[in-house]
Amino acid sequence: MATDCEAWLNANPVGAEDLSDSFLSGDEDNGGISNKNINNEINGNWLLTSSNSIHEARLKAKAKRRLRKNSSRDSGRGDSLSDNGDSVRGTITAPTSPKSKLLDRKSRLGKGRGLPKKGGAGGKGVWGRSGEVYGPDKVDEKDPNYDEAQENCVYETVVPPLDERDFEKTVTPIVQEYFEHGDTNEVAELLAELNLGPMQSEVPSLAVSLALEAKASHRELTSRLLADLCGPVLTHNDMESSFDKVLRELPDLVLDTPGAPQLVGQFIARAVSDQILSKSYIDGYKGRVDCEYTRAALDRAAVLLKMSMGGLRIDNQWGTGGGQRPVMQLIKEMNLLLKEYILSGDSKEAERCLRDLEVPHFHHEFVYEAIVMVLESKGEKTFKMVLQLLKSLSESSIITIDQIRRGYERIYMDIAEINIDVPRAYFILEQFVDKSFSAGVINVKLRDLCPCRGRKRFISEGDGGVVKLESY
Repeated sequence: MATDCEAWLNANPVGAEDLSDSFLSGDEDNGGISNKNINNEINGNWLLTSSNSIHEARLKAKAKRRLRKNSSRDSGRGDSLSDNGDSVRGTITAPTSPKSKLLDRKSRLGKGRGLPKKGGAGGKGVWGRSGEVYGPDKVDEKDPNYDEAQENCVYETVVPPLDERDFEKTVTPIVQEYFEHGDTNEVAELLAELNLGPMQSEVPSLAVSLALEAKASHRELTSRLLADLCGPVLTHNDMESSFDKVLRELPDLVLDTPGAPQLVGQFIARAVSDQILSKSYIDGYKGRVDCEYTRAALDRAAVLLKMSMGGLRIDNQWGTGGGQRPVMQLIKEMNLLLKEYILSGDSKEAERCLRDLEVPHFHHEFVYEAIVMVLESKGEKTFKMVLQLLKSLSESSIITIDQIRRGYERIYMDIAEINIDVPRAYFILEQFVDKSFSAGVINVKLRDLCPCRGRKRFISEGDGGVVKLESY
């Protein structure tokens, strides 16, 4: 490089003022560049005659390269430099971060009014402009996938029909749950949701077979269910075909339920009474029955129907129980049970009848009615028999201790009203409570709660013959 400079100097001699070692003038310090140095810059390289000028040119070129490199990175920030490397105070702008650029919804092309894109109504994952109402989509007939036959299509949920394998698994829980709540409307809704298909006529036979192994109250509920399902869900033909199946399966049903023929006969009689089976249903089997169980069931149904003509109510032929019946009906049946026991003296039969009522939560009413019967009786027979019955029921735990306690407490509360009709009620109650304690029916605490009638008594002569009332 030094050889090139010497060759150029020989071709272009310069004056002494150009070779001076003085620094730049004040104008150059302020950012200005003298005209004499303009010709010495070629393609950004300084060509000077002195070594000091060459060194200074190198520094300025290095500073200029550094400023060019930083200018692209710090564009718009703070100060800028002129072409000769001097700093020029520029307009200070706020720095912008890449995150803020991502969240900026303004156009980056410098177009538009700077509003959000599409007014906030477009883009991926948005619902559209607020207040916008979407109309039905119109079918484009020019669409290559357009099919004219699909315009009037109606789409529905198709439920496959139940087969014999799934029928019992699906319907059995519905019937068993009905035995708990007793709502026939819910069963009808659940069956309507199923596509029973050819298995529709199997519903009554399944319900009857489940009721044979259940309680008397469940059989009564089954009869009500069949009466309510006939019409909305099942037809009369379904009922007849279902009972035909039950009669054919009686030899198998007797293995699990020995009294199945009599119970099925009662179901048939109840169905005829509820008009879900025709009156000629039983007559259709005359002369065509070979099975002894089927004959026994049909004979039982025929006998019950004949008795109904004489005034027997078939709706009571189950001896049904449970808390779903009216309270007054339960009280009436308990009174009849007690009267029958007083006449027969069979405590085992009384226990069975009380158990068949299936109201263990209402046994306190039985204790109450039994004690009231003792208070209203005039002889010792009722006193001893009721005490013996309560002792037997307490020992067998048919009536719990809690139910006995509640029955006695109810008598204690109502003894004042009973005494109006029975003047000797307090005296008889005291004797009965003492005997009950001696027999182990009640405890000491319950015996001590027995109320005593207020009595009149005369005090000694010193009281002047004043009559005083004292209850003890």
